[in-house]
Amino acid sequence: MNFSSARIITADIKRLVQFYEKVTGTPFTWYTDEFAELRTPLASLAIGSTKTLAFFGGEAVATAATNRSVIIEFRVEDVDSSYEALAEFLNDAVVQQPTTMPWGNRSLLFRDPDGNLINFFTPATSEAKKRFD
Repeated sequence: MNFSSARIITADIKRLVQFYEKVTGTPFTWYTDEFAELRTPLASLAIGSTKTLAFFGGEAVATAATNRSVIIEFRVEDVDSSYEALAEFLNDAVVQQPTTMPWGNRSLLFRDPDGNLINFFTPATSEAKKRFD
């Protein structure tokens, strides 16, 4: 089995896709007005509107903008440079400025417009770098 994708359900898909395009610098592919996807070599981040929940059994399946337990992570070339480039745009959405974590990653933690946590990280220690080789 291979991990393929994570999907965010949102009430405002255009706003959320624009946010992720801005912070990642990568365009999403729109498959319908209600579903878009950012593909990377390892996995994809999909964003679906609340209207897509009808295909899974209705709105009782998921609720937009209520995530309080998942962090969506992106490995970036240089987290400090990413922070410098995005600091003004992110403004109050920043939860933690770049910090080196005990497991060796340097991380920037912020929230998207729906409140989902996003972590941009760069392996900083030799042990962390080995994990990603």
